[in-house]
Amino acid sequence: MRTVLVIGIGLGSPDQVTLEAVAALNRVDVFFGTEKGSAADELSMLRRALCDRHATARPHRFVNAPDPERDRAPRSYQLAVADWTAARAEVYETMLEAELAEGGCGGVLAWGDPAFYDSTLRVLDAVRAAGRLDLEVEVVPGVSSVQALAAAHRISLTRVGRPLTLTTGRRLVAGGYPTGVDDVVVMLDGDTAFARIEPEGLTIYWGAYLGSPGQILVAGDLKAVREDILTARRDARDRRGWIMDTYLLRRAPHETSG
Repeated sequence: MRTVLVIGIGLGSPDQVTLEAVAALNRVDVFFGTEKGSAADELSMLRRALCDRHATARPHRFVNAPDPERDRAPRSYQLAVADWTAARAEVYETMLEAELAEGGCGGVLAWGDPAFYDSTLRVLDAVRAAGRLDLEVEVVPGVSSVQALAAAHRISLTRVGRPLTLTTGRRLVAGGYPTGVDDVVVMLDGDTAFARIEPEGLTIYWGAYLGSPGQILVAGDLKAVREDILTARRDARDRRGWIMDTYLLRRAPHETSG
């Protein structure tokens, strides 16, 4: 039996790691990951710095593999994601079989919290379903960008008696601003959906590199600040080669009789 811990590590700051995550880090023999694009060097360094600070109870090592290519203009988004997940599962199965001994403990460091738009659990489920490795998976929650966004802007994401919707930029563009909802958190918005929807009556709370020394925040009337966000986002990506951002869209609640 091999054990793999999926550990939520927050958004890059070692101070965001929970005590539960620290205990999990110190159980790990081998940390596994995939690397991609220009972000690889900096993100790998952040992971290693985090482990240098917190994973001190036992020797450990890192094993990384290139991330499989993903079709960025697919005819079917769902099928493209399924193909990419399957390819990633093959990569992880190969690494786990070759680099983690029976009885060993592996670790996968998940940005933010593994429950929010992270593929790690799907990938490991696919490895287990293949049946070639006897694998036990445990999950340790982390500080998500959703939580960090609210803390940075000093706001509550929820309002009395009102629902909160969590969605992606792709879904926001495809379906428009959700009906019957006044608070919408948007993640994975590589195409800046906030600049492509009707801005009237919307306030935005936007943040990039949340919880890190390079954190960037913008808030205000969407129509008034969206160009500022686009400029800040473009400049930051040009400087660092990657960007992770999240935002809340909020409108004044409609009165109801309920």
